[in-house]
Amino acid sequence: MTGKDGRASSPRRGRPPAAPLLAAYLALARASGPLWRLVLARRTRAGKEDPARVGEKLGRPALARPPGRLVWFHAVSVGESLALLTLLRRLGREMPDAHFLLTTITRSSAEALARAGLPPRVIHQFAPADAPGPVGAFLGHWRPDAAVVAERDLWPLTLTETHRRGIPMLLVNARVTARGFRRRKRLPALYRGLYGLFERILMQNEDSRARFVAMGAPPDRLEVMGVLKTASDPLPDRPEERAALAARLGDRPRWLAGSTARREEAQLFEAHARARDRCPGLLFIIAPRQPGLADATEAEARARFAHVARRSRGETIGPETQVYIADTIGEMGLWFRLCPVTFMGNSLPVEGATPTGKNPWEAVALGSLVLHGPHTGNFAESYDALRAVGGAVEVADAAALAAAVVAAQDADFRAPRTAAAAALAAEAQAALDRAAAAVRALCRIG
Repeated sequence: MTGKDGRASSPRRGRPPAAPLLAAYLALARASGPLWRLVLARRTRAGKEDPARVGEKLGRPALARPPGRLVWFHAVSVGESLALLTLLRRLGREMPDAHFLLTTITRSSAEALARAGLPPRVIHQFAPADAPGPVGAFLGHWRPDAAVVAERDLWPLTLTETHRRGIPMLLVNARVTARGFRRRKRLPALYRGLYGLFERILMQNEDSRARFVAMGAPPDRLEVMGVLKTASDPLPDRPEERAALAARLGDRPRWLAGSTARREEAQLFEAHARARDRCPGLLFIIAPRQPGLADATEAEARARFAHVARRSRGETIGPETQVYIADTIGEMGLWFRLCPVTFMGNSLPVEGATPTGKNPWEAVALGSLVLHGPHTGNFAESYDALRAVGGAVEVADAAALAAAVVAAQDADFRAPRTAAAAALAAEAQAALDRAAAAVRALCRIG
């Protein structure tokens, strides 16, 4: 059904849908408060919860509610929450009178958001445990005007209580894999009840839409939006500084390694040494993820190269510079614009560690060809999508990285790859447009 304005009509709020399995879960959840406290205490002792903030999960918010409109966003962990940041920045511009509450579940997500930096007027808190006391305290304190759930983190009691209080809800960037569908289709009544709570459900692709329908989601509330994770605002520029550096560099061959992990830097310097054997004059700009460890980065660079300069000391790039350590904060937009090829760090194999990858889209947005190692972790879907269209190059080790760096100095090698990546990024912007419009509609903003 649709309303007079042509949008899908809202679900009836104030009463959870009747489903025996959902009712059974809610009955158990209403008695689960002591169990949640026990579990969270054990997780805190094990270092899996932040002891200074675990109270947020028990309904003890750490911050005051800001005045005016508040839109609540929820995502489970690192990848899902980082995917929301560009959307939140966009909505912050389009809804200047609103504040945004972003909740997550995992300690790692809070740490990742702190490193990434929250957009203006965005507050992070941990989501409440799915029990009446924490959920009631959370909703009573924050009093959200609307709620937006990202991807697939569906806590039944939280959703039904939000619905009961008349708070409109939207599910965005949702997806159901073939494996997930096999699990969920065993409980159709449960998921049909939960999906019926949302005014609209925006999913990533047509396959997910078909699976949502098969699980009982109302077809008239479903819309394919694309993949939000691939949308990324261009990083800020420093035009005057960039022009000065570009004049100094001229047509000199160069490459960038961004957001590198300290433990993989030996391989990067090995790759640079190999690449310089085939491409004399090649400059390597390395931007470590942790500038505080740049002394160790410099020591390792000087062990292999005679001419190393460091930005934090105000040293410039000269004709003889072989390695330039860009150990300053907030300048990645400058380096992506200056370097036609970028290796995205924390992705090469390292013994005893499991690298988690870094977001490739900031480099893509600024036209730099992305190279990466085989470990993409939190951003695996993004790299899979880029490789599928030929928009990124995977390397296995230092030797392969050196070969790719040399090949990528050729504009003809880069052009089709960066064009394919840019086309994929453009599709992501359409997903961002749809998601932002859906949130505004949820808040009754045209």
